[in-house]
Amino acid sequence: MEPAFELFDHTADIGIRVRAATFAGLLAPATEGLYAVIGEVMAAEETEPVSFDLTDADPPSLLRDYLGEILVLFERDARRVILLDVPTFNEQRLKVTARTANVDQERSDLLREVKAVTYHELDIRPIPGGYEATIIVDI
Repeated sequence: MEPAFELFDHTADIGIRVRAATFAGLLAPATEGLYAVIGEVMAAEETEPVSFDLTDADPPSLLRDYLGEILVLFERDARRVILLDVPTFNEQRLKVTARTANVDQERSDLLREVKAVTYHELDIRPIPGGYEATIIVDI
């Protein structure tokens, strides 16, 4: 199963549905899905790496925590993730190392502000050939 995402309308919010063969495979399309909600977020020059070592109650919460971290990175530092490595994603821990790039403000088309990645309808469930995650973002 090729990792993929799709956006869907949700009352006053936007949903992201992500599919991949593994838990770890969900992260790249979820990342791109979050940026797609914001608009066309173009990368400029590469910057330093970033890493996250997250613990939480379950995989959906870990996914939400990760997306919250990259949203802060985008809002605070105008950086976006361009390359991911996910050595650990299990029931209670997520470790990610990533390459980031500054956001190219000239080439980017930022359509909306994402206020938060919510817990509303947050889910990861098995599907034939892998997993599907649902994430709702508050805009």
